[in-house]
Amino acid sequence: MRPAATSSRAWLIGAVGFLVFVNVYSTQSLLPLLRLEFPGASTFHASLTVAATTIGIALAAPLAGLLAERLGRKATITGALALITLPVCGAATAPTLDALIVWRLAQGLLMPGVIAVAMAYIAEEWPGPGQAAHVMGVYVAGNVLGGVCGRVASALLADFAGWRVALLVLGVVNAVGAAVVWRWLPRSAAPHAPTPWGQALRDMRAHLKRPEMLATFGLGLAALFALAGSFTWITFYLAGPPFGLSTAAVGLLFLVYMLGVIVTPFTGPIIARTGHRAAWVGAAVVSIAGVALTLVATLPTVVAGLALISTGVFVCQSAAASYLGLIAGRGRASAAGLYTTFYYLGGTLGAAAPALVWSRGGWPACVALIAAVLAAGCACALLGWRRAKVTTTATRRTSVEESEARSGVATGD
Repeated sequence: MRPAATSSRAWLIGAVGFLVFVNVYSTQSLLPLLRLEFPGASTFHASLTVAATTIGIALAAPLAGLLAERLGRKATITGALALITLPVCGAATAPTLDALIVWRLAQGLLMPGVIAVAMAYIAEEWPGPGQAAHVMGVYVAGNVLGGVCGRVASALLADFAGWRVALLVLGVVNAVGAAVVWRWLPRSAAPHAPTPWGQALRDMRAHLKRPEMLATFGLGLAALFALAGSFTWITFYLAGPPFGLSTAAVGLLFLVYMLGVIVTPFTGPIIARTGHRAAWVGAAVVSIAGVALTLVATLPTVVAGLALISTGVFVCQSAAASYLGLIAGRGRASAAGLYTTFYYLGGTLGAAAPALVWSRGGWPACVALIAAVLAAGCACALLGWRRAKVTTTATRRTSVEESEARSGVATGD
């Protein structure tokens, strides 16, 4: 019997999401400090400590999906979590900014073993009416909480004891969490036979030929571009005039992510009521409004804008990830791996690409770029998800609407 969506297993998946994301963006709130700590470092050079991790995730995600098809979901998740501890602690000893970037890249190469595989685990373990969307909301909430704690804790600890101590503490937290997940996360209840490498590669190629799958990948890219671009480059904006915020103050601003912790567990019912497409587009419009609001140079207004950006993107992520579970069919882990690649390619571009416009137009130019990417995502959702066909392991449904109707999820796409 499959576990209920409210079971302890669902909350363990939330804990998995927390553990990996406590490290993904741990240097984001430290960027102005790192630029000072390493003389001669540019804003772009410092931003690579964020981009290196996301590009590592993007590069390794397809391999993680293939490994999960061979080794199983739990073994891949727990093994990756344990190994991530090594480069996290190594980053704390980095003698140069380039060495820190290399350690951050190593972290990223290991993280898809958690991020991509957890998505496949959710799709397989909670197939009932509305369950996958609900548990995906719990998982994303764990992501959000981990992102908040990683950014805020690293900033506060860096102000108190230095950035090296901050990263070391996060490494210890990861090690303890990996032991907890290994002990209590159950193996997959769904039957799972190892997939031959050749079949897994064929599944991956098949995913890349499906327009509705490519649209989903593109929407993941747009969502993380907006989030990474906003929260990476606004740190430089807020560290300069007229704000002049300290490292700790910049870190505390990431507490706006806590609104996402409150909202994301409820995204399942929202998506069920409005449909995946309408949920993605509506959330993207909210994020565009939020990033525009940050142009008003008062701190409360900027905080409100950041809250709208983050909350909107979290809903976008839940909508795209749960939609992927509907249409993936055979080879869910490889589909999740490809989605993770595109998603974190978006994060890499979001962390690095605004450098091209920052030098010319500062934060307003970054805002225009982020809004344009989200607007392109809206067009992609409206066109690419219109009549997407759904494949399950047993049969091919005629449309997303039929699949949702059969599962009891209302469609409003």
